[in-house]
Amino acid sequence: MTEPDRILSRVDDLAFFAREEILSVEPTAAPTAGDLERARARDLRSLRHGVRLRSVVPTAALHHPASVAHLRELAATGVSFRVTPEVAERVLVYDARTAVIPVDTEQPGRGALFAHEPGLVTPIVALFERIWAQAEDLLTALDGRAATRTPEVSERERRVLVSMISVGKDESGARELGISVRTYRRHVADLMHRLGAASRAQAALLAREHGWI
Repeated sequence: MTEPDRILSRVDDLAFFAREEILSVEPTAAPTAGDLERARARDLRSLRHGVRLRSVVPTAALHHPASVAHLRELAATGVSFRVTPEVAERVLVYDARTAVIPVDTEQPGRGALFAHEPGLVTPIVALFERIWAQAEDLLTALDGRAATRTPEVSERERRVLVSMISVGKDESGARELGISVRTYRRHVADLMHRLGAASRAQAALLAREHGWI
């Protein structure tokens, strides 16, 4: 199957009809906001159906506040996440009966293969289990990173973030920091981009989640 819309629709159907367990390996460290929301809705629906979810994501995802917020939220609802430094390709397995793998690992956009034959699915499940066994628990990784990480924003950027929360107007925030309104707004735009935030309110929440303020 090569059409992206058909692939997404088929994956949604497989998730909807799964009844036991969904296994996934996700190579993308910083999915788009749309991809995160789609995954969130799909995973929450599966959890409501009593389906177990185990997922491996790249350690690099921990450097992206939007991804971290997404992972924390779903982990709190029951999804089991682990992280690993290297993720070669995307893998999805539904109830150990259907596996979805990219046709070309170098060019994922070329399409996906939906495998149903036990001779194909069983080795893919075994591959997932090996990756899972070698990966680190998400919350353990986050705790370790919080204990050792250095600030990822400058003092001025931290003050801009605080100002975004406490000051209503850009002019007031700029005056408080002793910078021009243009510079203030440039900092705000850059911080929102780095946080993957669609609004200033969301940026404030993600900044707190990431330990920037």
